[in-house]
Amino acid sequence: MKARTSSTVPAQIVGLALMLLLAFACSPAGTPLATDPESADLVLVNGQVATLDDVTGVVSAIAIRDGLVQAVGSDDKITRYQGTATRVIDLGGRTVIPGLNDSHLHLVRGGRFYNAELRWDGVPTLAEALEMVRVQAERTPPGQWVRVIGGWSPYQFAERRMPTVAELDAAAPNTPVFVLFLYSQGLLNRAGLDTLGITAETEPPPGTRYEIGADGRPNGRLLAEPNPTILYQTIGALPPLSEAQQINSTRQFYRELNRFGLTSAIDAGGGGHLFPRDYVGTQRLAEAGAMPIRISYYLFPQRPGHEVQDFEDWTTAYEPGTDSAHHLDHGFTLEGGGEFLVWSAGDFENFLAPRPDLSERNYRDDLYAVSRRLVEKGWPLRIHATYDESIGRILDVFEEVDRDERAATRPGFHGIRWAIDHAETISDENIARVKALGGGIAIQSRLAYAGEAFLERYGAAMAAQAPPLRRILDAGIPLGVGTDGTRVGSYNPWQALHWLITGKTVGGTQLAAPANRLSRHEALRLYTVGSAWFSGEEELKGTLAPGRYADLAVLSADYFSVPEHEISGIEAVLTIVGGEPTYGAGDFESLAPWDLPVDPDWSPVAQFGGYYRGVR
Repeated sequence: MKARTSSTVPAQIVGLALMLLLAFACSPAGTPLATDPESADLVLVNGQVATLDDVTGVVSAIAIRDGLVQAVGSDDKITRYQGTATRVIDLGGRTVIPGLNDSHLHLVRGGRFYNAELRWDGVPTLAEALEMVRVQAERTPPGQWVRVIGGWSPYQFAERRMPTVAELDAAAPNTPVFVLFLYSQGLLNRAGLDTLGITAETEPPPGTRYEIGADGRPNGRLLAEPNPTILYQTIGALPPLSEAQQINSTRQFYRELNRFGLTSAIDAGGGGHLFPRDYVGTQRLAEAGAMPIRISYYLFPQRPGHEVQDFEDWTTAYEPGTDSAHHLDHGFTLEGGGEFLVWSAGDFENFLAPRPDLSERNYRDDLYAVSRRLVEKGWPLRIHATYDESIGRILDVFEEVDRDERAATRPGFHGIRWAIDHAETISDENIARVKALGGGIAIQSRLAYAGEAFLERYGAAMAAQAPPLRRILDAGIPLGVGTDGTRVGSYNPWQALHWLITGKTVGGTQLAAPANRLSRHEALRLYTVGSAWFSGEEELKGTLAPGRYADLAVLSADYFSVPEHEISGIEAVLTIVGGEPTYGAGDFESLAPWDLPVDPDWSPVAQFGGYYRGVR
């Protein structure tokens, strides 16, 4: 059955929806869209349109009608689709690509917290990062925190190091501060320790610790060794935004994603993120018809030891493939279960600590029960698995479920879309097992941020093949890419594309061997068509061909020709989803006007924006 959250849509979201609908329903001069049966609603001309359709290649123009690509070709060919009311946009020779699609992004959770977080994504120096903390501490009201929750690496800084607690104390002597680095460690300043009441007697969760200083007191460093519960717990203790602020935060974040040409994403759930309570921001936007991005989401159980019950409840109450939006196909769609299926099978990717050993845990019975339930019910599933040793043990269980399902004359794993997430050290043997079971692999740019730690622990030879992109591609397995933003990597897809192509971290460290790097065309296809496989939409999105979704991005620079080091600096100057402009900058700003104030007004987003834009 179709499951929806029922509540009143806040007035600000209704107003936003009306603003967007009016903007999309009219040309810049207020002219209604075309009604001639053969006329396009929107035509883009004088561009370099990379259709990613191997038959068509690169063309100069595209016609769009009813949210779909109507035709592509030369300017002369597309001219015949122009009616008296067709809106025409001159691209000025700019490059156009299909909208980017992140196959593993925690964007619903990211939207929920965006307005509360200070982003260090892309900040070039630690000195500037600490100055941002100082400025934000002065703007933050009593009872609130300065929080830097992932998306950065100490190696991106010119200083190439972590901040110290003493530096955080100096920047914010009276305002509590929490800084998260990956899911490896966190930093609390003294005001943060005092606010949370952490003392030498405070017991950390198992597999974690509070580092103790020379004075016998916690010194502010929180260490996951390798269990990240201490980090989840600290984030969860920080004051939340109100429901109205979460809705505003979500809309601000999705516009930020549109800024980089992202038009679709698969949400992988995430820890500390309850369904349906914490999905309110995105749900309200969907109900208001104000979704600027297509989202397929997976359900992630939050109660270790109760996962079987959670999935039994969810598979009884909900149907995968149900859509909560009305103005876009697949606007906000329940896709399946994951990325965690059971916590006992989680192999946390803390490369500062030894890998976890699943053989020491009792995971098999629960993993069998959850995965068989999902397979029986026809639910797509995906599972977090970093290390080859863990992947092998997980596949043992999946293969057992598949045998039992086939014995019951059901299709088993071949009847659903399923995937391994991350897979940094997957072996050839396990690649073959994934293929035999009909699965896909979704990889993310985590090593762009944690690569130096991986290199130090596992060595150059393993880092050169982590993950083994070329071997996965050569095996013919469905492969999608993404960021794992917002806490592990940044949500910026161009940083991920840079990593796929160069094999370098954000700090410039060379990891991937030449044979394990991708061409620009290969990387872009994985970020479009490749990722679409994971939501069963490879025939709907990822190429700009007639009948496909009219999701595209007009770029600030030519992705195919700029020097490699400039790829990470690309943004969209115009993003279109379903034929509707959702983001515009520069010459195209008037096509997607934006005047929604950030709420609350003390939000770091109001002062600094999201991803780094330069000196402020």
